[in-house]
Amino acid sequence: MAYDNICRYLTDNYPLSFVQWLIAEDINKIEVLPTELPIQPIRCDALFLLPTLNRILYLEIQTSPKSDPPMPIRMLDYWLRIYRKYSCPVQQVVIFLQETNSPDVFVDSLIVENTRHQYQVIRVWEQESEPLLQVPALLPLAVLAKTDEPNKLLQQVALAIDKIEEQPQQKNIAACVEVLASLKFDKQLIQQYLREELMQEAPMYQEIIKRGKLELVIRQLKRRVGEISPKLASQIKELSGEKLDDLSEALLDFSQPSDLVTWMDNQG
Repeated sequence: MAYDNICRYLTDNYPLSFVQWLIAEDINKIEVLPTELPIQPIRCDALFLLPTLNRILYLEIQTSPKSDPPMPIRMLDYWLRIYRKYSCPVQQVVIFLQETNSPDVFVDSLIVENTRHQYQVIRVWEQESEPLLQVPALLPLAVLAKTDEPNKLLQQVALAIDKIEEQPQQKNIAACVEVLASLKFDKQLIQQYLREELMQEAPMYQEIIKRGKLELVIRQLKRRVGEISPKLASQIKELSGEKLDDLSEALLDFSQPSDLVTWMDNQG
């Protein structure tokens, strides 16, 4: 889940970097659209309106090739929802982060009888690293790019991070790089090139860690006690990271909703 949150952070905070990377046009103005789509609410990873092209760019960023429902069905579903809401051409891009030989990452269409739906697939490990190294927001993807010298690539990314002048951005990008680099590199090797203190000081990283804990705790609670009321869910979201850790241990003894209510009341 941390990988998904990292990618959402990047597309939320550096949308133009992603649009300019993926669209072969001179784009300088975009509008970031809400990612929750109508009907039964689902949330896509990133959605951008490109007014000069009268087009919407939709990104789906995946770590694992496995998807339920399968990715081609999801992409058609997303396309229909987006088109229904905006009545605008939609360009869809699925970005796979982690290298794999799974045939699923080579599928770029859904074909069922008279229905054919096509979308673009990018396997980051096949991408040249140089264009990604030039854009701070894309450095977390650069670390996963094609290379015959992985250690050298990691070093190049580390040097590019050091050149980021704005400190908050430098810390946040470093944290994103470190998380995504773990998909490809050993932790000890990452620490040889990346400064650990940069990641630890990044508020974004701490927020992502907390968000990941929250999502895990909510899933565990639903398995233990069933659906959680909106009021309780809101209270759980306000818990600190340390309290979420405490709840993740305490919930192992829960058997009914009242156990959760009692635990929350005792945190006041």
